[in-house]
Amino acid sequence: MKVFISADIEGTTLTSAWHQTRPVNDLKNAQVYTSQMTAEVKAACEGAIAAGADYILVKDAHGPAVNLDLTQLPSCVEVIRSWNGHPYAMAYGVDGSFDAAMFVGYHSAAGRCGNPLSHTYTTKTTSVKLNGMVCSEFLLYSWTCALEGVPTVLLTGDKMLISDSHDLHPSLKTVAVKDGFGGMIRCIHPVLACEKIREAAETAMRQDLSKALCTLPEKYVLEISYKEHRDAVRCSFYPGFTQVDDRTIRMETKELTDVLRCVSLVF
Repeated sequence: MKVFISADIEGTTLTSAWHQTRPVNDLKNAQVYTSQMTAEVKAACEGAIAAGADYILVKDAHGPAVNLDLTQLPSCVEVIRSWNGHPYAMAYGVDGSFDAAMFVGYHSAAGRCGNPLSHTYTTKTTSVKLNGMVCSEFLLYSWTCALEGVPTVLLTGDKMLISDSHDLHPSLKTVAVKDGFGGMIRCIHPVLACEKIREAAETAMRQDLSKALCTLPEKYVLEISYKEHRDAVRCSFYPGFTQVDDRTIRMETKELTDVLRCVSLVF
């Protein structure tokens, strides 16, 4: 079996401040957090392998995307590092040959109070909604996997993201490794987090994967509200958007790829 994993850092246990997530700027202090990111990805890989996976592709999907230590991962794992501008972004590398997708270390969406580091792709926005739902990075890129016919079966991250995402996929298994309120975070022990992730990944992969694929919407309505009104004006000129109030722009389309193409430019 082939498994695709997308890995972020703000939803791993321990992280609670931005400087902890920026290894390029602060390598010494961030190393403990990137090590935990690697450990949680490793746990997901080990669980998948126990269930029969023999090839795992991991997209390092945080910041500069050079966070994971490949030497700590099983030998059947390959890692995609950095970026190339493809619209699949945090899900780059997924295609129809994979049996399942997993998302490790993901975080609550822009404006949500379940994580001090809540955001959707950037920190410029106060709210992002897709078809009226709070739009997290998990929503965007798990739907990207579904676009390729790959079901998402595991999500790990903060408690609020998991609550917001519970109904997005019919066979989704979840692990909450932290819970936040305002600027505070309450984390479970790093070893316990890995134990829970390993167990959940194995359980997720032992399911009937033929029933795990979600049904994508027939159309997409994307609304983005910005902290700064000038960003709303600037981004309203992106093809397909209209400005609906001082700080909000809106797009309607029948293609998820239209939404994905605009992310790096308007989020």
